[in-house]
Amino acid sequence: MSAVKKVVLAYSGGLDTSVIAKWLQETYQCEVVTFTADIGQGEEVEPARAKAKALGIKEIYIDDLREEFVRDFVFPMFRANTIYEGEYLLGTSIARPLITKRMIEIANETGADAVAHGATGKGNDQVRFELGAYALKPGVKVIAPWREWDLTSREKLMDYCEQHQIPVDFAKNKKKSPYSMDANLLHISYEGGILEDPWAEAEADMWRWSVAPEQAPDKPTYVELTFEKGDIVAVDGERMSPATVLATLNKIGGANGVGRLDIVENRYVGMKSRGCYETPGGTIMLKAHRAIESITLDREVAHLKDSLMPKYAEMIYNGYWWSPERKMLQTAIDQSQQVVNGDVRIKLYKGYVEVVGRRSADSLFDEKIATFEDDAGAYNQKDAEGFIKLNALRMRIAANKGRNNF
Repeated sequence: MSAVKKVVLAYSGGLDTSVIAKWLQETYQCEVVTFTADIGQGEEVEPARAKAKALGIKEIYIDDLREEFVRDFVFPMFRANTIYEGEYLLGTSIARPLITKRMIEIANETGADAVAHGATGKGNDQVRFELGAYALKPGVKVIAPWREWDLTSREKLMDYCEQHQIPVDFAKNKKKSPYSMDANLLHISYEGGILEDPWAEAEADMWRWSVAPEQAPDKPTYVELTFEKGDIVAVDGERMSPATVLATLNKIGGANGVGRLDIVENRYVGMKSRGCYETPGGTIMLKAHRAIESITLDREVAHLKDSLMPKYAEMIYNGYWWSPERKMLQTAIDQSQQVVNGDVRIKLYKGYVEVVGRRSADSLFDEKIATFEDDAGAYNQKDAEGFIKLNALRMRIAANKGRNNF
């Protein structure tokens, strides 16, 4: 192995990363720094400190990144109305650049010359972590144990724990969740188990954040959201921090059966993968954001944004958050949001999100022009005749040449 003096490990305190911490010490004979991020996964992160100490770790970082996650990553992404392949709200994808950023900061603070992660060689996360690491610290060494070691099963991991006296909260005979799950303030994802058969329906008891739509309240819930420059700043008139906004909408949406998704997506590494996701708050945010944009954005700006969004979503999904092209698009997107201010009223009912009102001091909706009643001359309908004829000119010419036969 090449010489590594110190490595920063993205550490959850679970089985895999506990084994990785010991494996790094043993294989690379180096000092290990652990980093545990609280991005709203809903589990206590402080126990990771005791587990790291038990492994002989001297430098332990546990950081609350919830506000930064929503403010600097989730909100900018939602300004673009970002969805991947028409459905996925990128909950896992958008968390990786923040975790990577903090890992590199810690590497710089501690003098580490390497970083390590627990992503497997089959998934997208290895790409996201490593593209980010190289973008932020070009000379860093990245260690991906799943691409190096022979601990290819849970049984082998447990045997390794026994051999090296690694204190983890697992037992050989303890039932493991059949799903691989990832959670943060934006979503929780489920993969593996029965979901590996794309024909099999997800089990009802799999879902953690939402009630089934058919079991949601029989009475609709109304929510009013206030936007400033494309971001939600208040819920029902109460101003909140970004993380609190998303946590609040998760709770409201989940209680109404909102945000469940079952898809087969195309991974960047080439394979198709079936996953289920719960994104209650994000589902509400997307619907509301499009509603406030519908009255505040110029038509061509809105259409241009929509045409750029799939490429922007692909950049985030594939791990190019720190790329110059993503930053360029973000600048344009953020500029468009200067007028995206106002209120949106949402109705939630048994999994359905419906926009029932929108208003803004920056609205381009002109009631005098749009009305079906007498507009008092605000719009001259005769102007439409020349407009239509000019737009039909090329088709009329083609028809005269016999090109529009049917």
